[in-house]
Amino acid sequence: MAEIIIDEAKIHELLTKTVEEVIDLEHLKNRLYRGDRLRIKFGIDPTANILHLGHSIPLRKLKQFQNLGHQVIFLIGDFTAKIGDPSGRSASRPSLTDKEIRENMKNYVKLAAKILDIKKIEIRYNSEWFVKEKADFMMKFLSMFTYGQLKAREEFKQRIKKGIDITLEEMTYPLLQGYDSVALKADIEIGGTDQKFNLLMGRKVQKKFNLPGQDIMTLSLLEGIDGERKMSKSYGNFIALNESPSQMYAKIMSIPDTLIWRYMDLLTDIPSGTIEELRKSVGSVERKNAKHRLSHEVTFIYHGSKEAEFAAEEFNRVFREKNAPQEIKEIKFNKNEAGIIEILMKSGLISSVSEAKRLVSQGAVEVNNQKISGWDTMVEIKGGVIIKIGPRRFFKAVE
Repeated sequence: MAEIIIDEAKIHELLTKTVEEVIDLEHLKNRLYRGDRLRIKFGIDPTANILHLGHSIPLRKLKQFQNLGHQVIFLIGDFTAKIGDPSGRSASRPSLTDKEIRENMKNYVKLAAKILDIKKIEIRYNSEWFVKEKADFMMKFLSMFTYGQLKAREEFKQRIKKGIDITLEEMTYPLLQGYDSVALKADIEIGGTDQKFNLLMGRKVQKKFNLPGQDIMTLSLLEGIDGERKMSKSYGNFIALNESPSQMYAKIMSIPDTLIWRYMDLLTDIPSGTIEELRKSVGSVERKNAKHRLSHEVTFIYHGSKEAEFAAEEFNRVFREKNAPQEIKEIKFNKNEAGIIEILMKSGLISSVSEAKRLVSQGAVEVNNQKISGWDTMVEIKGGVIIKIGPRRFFKAVE
């Protein structure tokens, strides 16, 4: 069992870096300085097949707890994923099948291992307890809470106001998440600021079962590369933890300059004093250099020094020198000529014919550095041609 470490500087960083709010701060401080071994719960529903940099914020916080000797619990909500968390949603989430959930779960632990020491964490699935419970338990459990308590959440109030349906499953989701804390005997639960209602409900549920209410820690949400909405696969504005080094580097370089410092603070170990010094640099050259440092730092964290250096060289090759990447995906065609829309669709990089046509119309598609403007353009594939979609996507069409 790991030794509990009481280090004032590390505890201060634990309680402040990327943290928006702690309830109850003084209670948690006292437990940390007393040397109590705490059980820290972080739950995530496998509603997608990737983890992205937005997820890295709670994972890195778990790592801080882990480094101080506390027990981290990585809870995969394979049962609650069938309902869908209504947090931040103005409409119901689509239900997932068991097969979809199993497929989505495959990469979660592997990706979390990029940050956490997996051998030392407790990996749990909430199907462990929910599939065993009978209907009479659920009826008794639900009778502990009122409609008024649940409809108080902001998302539900807005949907009720707009006349948008709320399913009973969605209303019970916070209670089920709260019961996870009972089953796991959680001392602390962490999550994004959009999870505050659910985290507080965990305290209420625990108290109903005569357990101490968990402390909660809400963490900053990361804006996506569009600079507008939070990072999410649903919005297509994400950077996956298993993104290739070159793609990760290039995507970070594409974020608005206004996000450089926030990304540095939330995603890296660069000291806050250094970030503040960089922030004071007002020139475009300094900002660009800071963005390169950010891109290198994040790529280094997930891929190592050698790959980060290669990604930086690749970025300069592609975006500064206007050359194709060294490593490029090849798509084989059994003919020496094909239409540009067919080529784009076969690449797997485009989701629909309408998207392919839109990109061509916008001049975002190039063949051997020549822009394509017509949907009906035929491309000679013999000998191989480099296809470029927008600023970052390349592939090679070969006969």
